[in-house]
Amino acid sequence: MRPLSPPTAPPRRRLRALATVAMAAALLAASACGGDSGGASANGEVTLRFNWWGSDTRHKITQQVIDQFEKDHPQIKVKGEFGEWSGYWDKLATTVAANDAPDVIQMDEKYLREYADRGALLDLKKADGLDTGKFEPDTLGAGEFDGGLYGLNAGINAFTIVANPAVFKAAGVPLPDDKTWTWDQYSKLAQEISVKLNGKGWGTAAYGTNDASLNMWARQHGQSLFTKDGKLGVTAEGLTEYWTNLVKMQEAKATPSAEFTSQDMNAPLDQSGMATGKLAMSYAWSNQLNALSKASGEQLKVLRLPSVTGKASENGAYYKGSMFWSISSRSKHPKEAAEFVSYLANSPAAGNLLLAERGVPPNTEIRAAVAPKLQPADAASAAFIQTISSELGEPSPPPPVGGGQVEKIIQRYTTEVLFGRLKPDQAATQFLKEMDGELNK
Repeated sequence: MRPLSPPTAPPRRRLRALATVAMAAALLAASACGGDSGGASANGEVTLRFNWWGSDTRHKITQQVIDQFEKDHPQIKVKGEFGEWSGYWDKLATTVAANDAPDVIQMDEKYLREYADRGALLDLKKADGLDTGKFEPDTLGAGEFDGGLYGLNAGINAFTIVANPAVFKAAGVPLPDDKTWTWDQYSKLAQEISVKLNGKGWGTAAYGTNDASLNMWARQHGQSLFTKDGKLGVTAEGLTEYWTNLVKMQEAKATPSAEFTSQDMNAPLDQSGMATGKLAMSYAWSNQLNALSKASGEQLKVLRLPSVTGKASENGAYYKGSMFWSISSRSKHPKEAAEFVSYLANSPAAGNLLLAERGVPPNTEIRAAVAPKLQPADAASAAFIQTISSELGEPSPPPPVGGGQVEKIIQRYTTEVLFGRLKPDQAATQFLKEMDGELNK
């Protein structure tokens, strides 16, 4: 199933080349030369540039937040720069290379470390006036590495099973107890649903269509997709088991055919298996529940992932940042930029406008304040996030430089395995070799 924030990324070589140029420019430039935005005007007014990606709805809501911030802070103006995901990263790489990055950047986990490691992002622990006192510690950890905080969570979510109760009802099968189910139970349940649907659908989507599923599998087996020191954290044995189990589920008809899966992983949201009622279960981040429910015309439900042991506290769950607020290390107005980011994260006025548009608010006070105003699916996501708070592990490390292409690579090898063109152990060996090449470029 296609994620709501598409995984499309700029070519790695171009991004890295641009980032390298950016760092060279930063080293050659005197501190008084260039910068993200000019100095203050004669009357002391400061202008910040702020960029983000997203839908028209996000653009409209974000501009409303900017307007309110400017009313509350008349000496700070914010110039919004926004666009679609597909062109966002090329544009950001270009502006960073030209030493002209926006002051405040909406950042994704895939590129957080890439830009931070090249010195393009400010350590928010050193940002004057940025308040994180109402954030749960686990939510801060997602943007923290090497002793610094380079991205502040704009919203939190968790990787889940999303279920369509209407399809369960059509199959005459009750929803599972997601606090105790194992992978074996999950597979048998999906197989039962497929049989009872009699060719009209399947019990569950195939996993292996994104990096989150592999990371969660790895976490349940004492590993992780990436390590804190920026290396691969999965083994050939673990990968082989991951794809072997997936093949068994396909052979048991618990999941769709290889043809369906290969089409579904890149299908538009409204044409996905969940939206068209062909799947009883699939995989999604919890903040995708609202959009998926709208697309399907049903009130979908989020469930915990199965685990090896049947214990919810051992299913690898953690709070992930849906996206982050970052500040350019070259900003000429870091204090004002931090003030704006703090407003986005902590202001009740901003919270009442943003609601759960970028995920469940990580600020616990804002989360409680906006809860009564959320749409049913967003409210369900927020409740789920709160419910699993005692079951979580440490956040997974963000992808290292070169790790941004991992999702496309996983999709390719999953497709090869499902079509029978590669055996699981062959896919595991080739995946590790290819990823090592990406990380060592």
